[in-house]
Amino acid sequence: MTPRSTWLFSWKGASGFSAYSTADDVTQGIDGTALTAIVTGASSVIGVETARVLALRGVHAVMAVRNLDAGRNVKEAILKEINGAKIDVMQLDLSSMASVRKFASEFQSSNLPLNILINNAGVMATPFMLSHGNIELQFATNHLGYSDCNLAVIYFPRFAYGQSKLANILHANELSRRLKVYNMINFSLMYDLCRL
Repeated sequence: MTPRSTWLFSWKGASGFSAYSTADDVTQGIDGTALTAIVTGASSVIGVETARVLALRGVHAVMAVRNLDAGRNVKEAILKEINGAKIDVMQLDLSSMASVRKFASEFQSSNLPLNILINNAGVMATPFMLSHGNIELQFATNHLGYSDCNLAVIYFPRFAYGQSKLANILHANELSRRLKVYNMINFSLMYDLCRL
C-alpha cells in the first residue's frame, strides 16, 4: 500500500472513525441491553462479527440463518466469549417465501420487540439456478426475500401500500426509458394523486 492510500484509509471522518475502525471501536460505550436485533446471514463473515458485537453491547441478537448447525456453532462461540450473551438462532432461507413467512411468524410469536433489522445475508455470482419459487436465485434471495421478510416482520399497511406504489412508479419509469426508442409514452397514475 502506498503512503497516500494508507493516509486515505486512516483519515478520520466527522464521526471520528476511519476505514480501519472496527465494530468494537464504533460501538464502544453503547448500552444495547433494551434492544433486540435480527441479523440475517449471521452464520458467516460479516454476519458473525455483527452478531458478536451486538451481543457484546448487550443487544438480544436473533441470528437468522439458512444453516441451523452453522448458526448454532457461531452462537456457541459467541457464548464462550461473552458470558450471558442473549442470542437466538432461527432458520431463514430468503430464497424461499415459505421460509420467510415461517420465520416472520415464529419471530412475532416470540413477543420480542424489533429494534434493529440488519439485512446482511445474500448470495453472489452463483451459476444460474432457480429458487424454491422458480425465480432466479440471486434476485429471489437478495431482493424479493428481503422485501417479503421486512414486510412480514414489520408490517405497516400504509407503508406497504406506499412501497407497492413506489414499485409501480419505478417500473413505469424504466418502461418509459425502454419504450422511448419506439416513440412510445408510458404513464403510471396513482389514485391517491389523481382524484376526480
